[in-house]
Amino acid sequence: MPLLPITATYGALLGFLLLYLAYGVIQQRQHHKSGLGHAHPDILISGRIHANATEYIPITLILLGLAELNGAPNMLLHGIGFTFIMARLMHAWGFKKSKGATHFGRYWGMVITFMCILVLALTNLTLSWAYI
Repeated sequence: MPLLPITATYGALLGFLLLYLAYGVIQQRQHHKSGLGHAHPDILISGRIHANATEYIPITLILLGLAELNGAPNMLLHGIGFTFIMARLMHAWGFKKSKGATHFGRYWGMVITFMCILVLALTNLTLSWAYI
């Protein structure tokens, strides 16, 4: 049995998402024949979509894994994991659709991302407070 099966599941799914977003950057670089930098706005947008995901996925997975190790309820972990994936998909879709401008998906994707991190941080503090 895996040590952190819930975290491993969401880590794998988020890994697939990162690969998909990275592929979007590669496609834009090939299309615009640009190996370095952000010479074309499409490359910048794809790069920022991928970079934004890489900024928030690691801390969320770390907090999810710590919460799982510390005995957080499985339903809470699944709820946050699923919600976080939906938030990241919403953000990527909104960012791409708006070409970097304000968009419903981009805005709510970030709000929900922040809420997932906040809930996980508070969960970890609650679970570990008695041992500090």
